[in-house]
Amino acid sequence: MGLSVLTLASGRRLHLQRLIEGLCRSEVAPDELIIVDMGGPAIRYPTTSFPIKVLALRDTHLPLARARNLAASEARYERLVFLDVDCIPMSALLGSICSTLETYNVLLCAEIRYLSETAIHETWLEDALLRDSKTHPVRAFPATGTRVECNPGLFWSLAFGVRRALFQNLGGFDERFTGYGGEDTDFGFRAHQAGVELLFLGGTGAFHQYHETYEPPLQHFGDIVRNAETFFRIWGVWPMRGWLESCESMGLIRLTDREIITVRSPHAFEIEMARSNTGV
Repeated sequence: MGLSVLTLASGRRLHLQRLIEGLCRSEVAPDELIIVDMGGPAIRYPTTSFPIKVLALRDTHLPLARARNLAASEARYERLVFLDVDCIPMSALLGSICSTLETYNVLLCAEIRYLSETAIHETWLEDALLRDSKTHPVRAFPATGTRVECNPGLFWSLAFGVRRALFQNLGGFDERFTGYGGEDTDFGFRAHQAGVELLFLGGTGAFHQYHETYEPPLQHFGDIVRNAETFFRIWGVWPMRGWLESCESMGLIRLTDREIITVRSPHAFEIEMARSNTGV
């Protein structure tokens, strides 16, 4: 069936280099890596045993949905693994995804372990990263094997596998979502509506490299409001509820059962105060 790994890059070149290094250490090598370059310094990558294809996609907004669809459309193989650029795959991840997708036609989410700012060095070992990382506070993964996750809202696009035919049948990511937020939740909902199971994969996963985060992500305030409204028009429920409620408590919006009323944009000092040091 073959395996295509797909990632998006907008800056974060060091993160991308470590992602590729993780792929090079994988017990099962990918048959190709496709990178959608959305801006930043020129991409440089090492010599690898697998081919690397770089596609350019430039937009004033981060075109996440369109970029993932573009990568999938260029994939040559039947098993797709989407990895965010800040994820380092563990050595067993690709093999585990391959074997699972041979048996199950599902969405398969891998566990993410979060690294601190000082956890990774120029030379790194997987065992050391396991000791120096922490799991996500909300998403619970099995110790080994897979489990069915019944909440489609917990699908995440950081590290997931899917058969290419299923991805195409679901229509890919909805490109009405532009910029940050909502497109992966919508994809999870559409898979659920189509009767596709969401499986959480245990026993392996990916390490999330540290970068500054914001809680809520006020630097994407306009995107979040716009994409939440798009999601509501489709599904009749609000996504990103925690972020929206945080924005409401700050007086940025008023959230009703049917609309978001924007009161004002966040001030620069409010965005700065939302900066998180956890990297999660």
